[in-house]
Amino acid sequence: MTQAVQAYSYAGPSVLADGRLGLSTSGGTALSGPQTHPRFFSGLLTQAAPAAAGLLAVADVALTRYHQPRPGWTRDPVVTCDGGRLRFESFSACGGVYARLDVDALDGDVLDRGTTNVDVNGPLRESLARVGGRDPLHLGVGPDELTVTTLDGAVVEKKVPLPTRWLRGFAEVQVIAAGFDLRAELKGPQAVRFLRSLPRKATSTVWAMPSGGDLRLASGPGRGAVCLSGTGRVTTLMPLLRFAKALRVYGPAAGAGHQAGAWELELPGMRYTLAVSPEPWRGFSGEGAVLDHLATDEAAGDADVLGMLLNFEPTVEIGLLADRSGLPVERVRAALTQLGTAGRVGYDLREASHFHRELPYDRDQVAQLNPRLTAARALADSGAVRLDGDHARVTTSGGVRQVRIEQGTCTCEWWFDHRGSRGPCKHVLAARIAARLAVDVPA
Repeated sequence: MTQAVQAYSYAGPSVLADGRLGLSTSGGTALSGPQTHPRFFSGLLTQAAPAAAGLLAVADVALTRYHQPRPGWTRDPVVTCDGGRLRFESFSACGGVYARLDVDALDGDVLDRGTTNVDVNGPLRESLARVGGRDPLHLGVGPDELTVTTLDGAVVEKKVPLPTRWLRGFAEVQVIAAGFDLRAELKGPQAVRFLRSLPRKATSTVWAMPSGGDLRLASGPGRGAVCLSGTGRVTTLMPLLRFAKALRVYGPAAGAGHQAGAWELELPGMRYTLAVSPEPWRGFSGEGAVLDHLATDEAAGDADVLGMLLNFEPTVEIGLLADRSGLPVERVRAALTQLGTAGRVGYDLREASHFHRELPYDRDQVAQLNPRLTAARALADSGAVRLDGDHARVTTSGGVRQVRIEQGTCTCEWWFDHRGSRGPCKHVLAARIAARLAVDVPA
């Protein structure tokens, strides 16, 4: 599969000097319109040390390939300003770890709202690692007028591959996270003790089991337990433990196998969240959580309607969107999934709500983000599906597949391998598309 290329062009490098952190921006969308070098915030980080450590942790995830590590990956974090908070986001090179730092400890001027990439270079990383003490730090997201006029053409450009699985992961993780529940919450000392008790072998798999207001490690799944496959994938939590006020652990309903989970550290004036895929070799991009929503006929059109209602608000409330758009709640959810595939919404576990962002990449270059759905639509359009009540026969080059539409079961190898744990197969999707079309055809 071909890869798109993301070209970053910064007016200059990000710099931390003399108590001033200037983050250079490259392209993006703001309320004021598309910007080459958007400027979102100028003011104080009132909790400088945890913010510097948290930003470094997000950058570390962006530089890391946890499964089959190899050098050569460079990626700059994405930042969204919603007027009262800065959200820094990144994805690992392998697509199995998502990181976000939500910073509320701000005191200054919001100059615009929107999303952009920020330059995190080697010298800046070294400077961030040295930030300590209690002194506030001046932060500028985007170049100020003085900086621009004194750069003397010092443009920084980076061109990096942008794998479609990385982009798809942003969509999948927000859908998967929306199905998580809070499983445990530990205070600072308990959180430090638990995280430091994790096996040192990075490839170890454990389950975090709630136990009387605490967490204990278990070797297998159980009631309320959250899976952590590959303990080395949460190492960026460790440098933040000195600031930890609480640890919250989120996961889906208990299942028999490995499942995704999320780990959120409460820090002074901010939160650092890691979402981890079910297994190190499984990136979020292949989980298929978005496919049923994307397969609906109305999703694309509904997404266009909802997209016009998004204004980088701190939270995107489904009920409010339903009222404002006149759409049923289920269609709003499907439309948000469609917007997620375009990088336009994320999900905040603590607030149990979506948030608006606009990933700064060329969506035209990565339009085919879900080949399973593309194949399903081709089957439905070709007349390969024969419906019989809740059953269907789907004829493919590999033979006839028997589908139970409501249960989502199929006789193909994909279903036998995954049993629905990675979303519906293309035959189930094709049958559901055909069934909806049959209902819509007038008698």
